[in-house]
Amino acid sequence: MQHIISILVENKFGVLSRVAGLFSGRGFNIESISVGTTMDASTSQITIVTKGDERIIEQIIKQLNKLIDVIKVVDLSEKDYIVREAALIKIHTSRSEDRSEALRITEIFRARVVDSTPTSYTIEITGDENKIDAILNLLRPLGIKEIVRTGKIAIAREDMKVPAIQEVKKLRA
Repeated sequence: MQHIISILVENKFGVLSRVAGLFSGRGFNIESISVGTTMDASTSQITIVTKGDERIIEQIIKQLNKLIDVIKVVDLSEKDYIVREAALIKIHTSRSEDRSEALRITEIFRARVVDSTPTSYTIEITGDENKIDAILNLLRPLGIKEIVRTGKIAIAREDMKVPAIQEVKKLRA
């Protein structure tokens, strides 16, 4: 089963290498990895997609928690979460029919053309894995020159609990 593991780490030299090394050293595969700083410049968020049964994922999480610069590890697959990918897709558009078809497909998927030459468009799209795969399938007949695709990024959803009346009154005060 696929798992998305969110890791909050101290933003220090070598942390990513140690996290990736933990996976490779134990024979676990990383299907995708994405890293970026958080609102606090001293911390970074690493999102790793991996596969394994519950025992393997539990072992990965325990090993990650042992790393010095790791602050928090969460298996988002156990929660309600939002996941996105991004892709840049360069396609052939030497014919006017191809250009108009590419623009139509781009509009349908709420993507956008970020570069244009007389013979190509570069399209930017964000969404879940299925959305990216769907636009690729429609653009393939036009002739895809190149694809660059990010790994998944994910964030846990907040609880949808309605605050108690007393808490609402506190917020208004």
